[in-house]
Amino acid sequence: MRPALQASLFDGFDDVGLNDLGESVRRVTLTRGAWIDLRPGWMRGADELFERLREVVPWYAEKREMYERVVDVPRLLCFYDENAALPDPVLGQAKAALDAHYGEELGEAFRTAGLCLYRDGRDSVAWHGDRIGRSRTEDTMVAIISLGEPRSLMLRQRGGGGETIRQTLGHGDLIVMGGSCQRTWEHCVPKTARPVGPRISVQFRPFGVR
Repeated sequence: MRPALQASLFDGFDDVGLNDLGESVRRVTLTRGAWIDLRPGWMRGADELFERLREVVPWYAEKREMYERVVDVPRLLCFYDENAALPDPVLGQAKAALDAHYGEELGEAFRTAGLCLYRDGRDSVAWHGDRIGRSRTEDTMVAIISLGEPRSLMLRQRGGGGETIRQTLGHGDLIVMGGSCQRTWEHCVPKTARPVGPRISVQFRPFGVR
């Protein structure tokens, strides 16, 4: 049986859209040229959007070689390149709003969208930076909208040292990782033994950044 989503008390199901960015975004400066922006509750009707995406996105499972054996990737995936139609019109609106807000600072538009479905607390993503492509050597931005049940996104300096930052994200929250964040910091969504419902993350990236 598919796990149910616990709806947010503050999230309406009849109005899927975007709240303002602008001055509502809070920037947290990290070390070594990295930063994150936070905008809680950016997506209105986020739980309704979650249900729509869970139904219409062609989710697929991947396998990956790890420690000389092939294992299942602990989440479902779907990737939309720059020429693909996004699975819901509001994601196009979100991309346009992110381009308008960050375009001058980023110097380009967001081009691709990667979606992950975390089915329960056993699904996760290990410590990593999005360092495939030019983000290995250049500053960039990755914008993530969290839909569904809140989960912890952890951040730590690459190579160790310093504090570990925990951000709980869900029900339409936005986080943007910018500057050198993908090169000099790592992030993860850890497994949890707590009973949690499903979550979808939508990650917007510039071209050539994975």
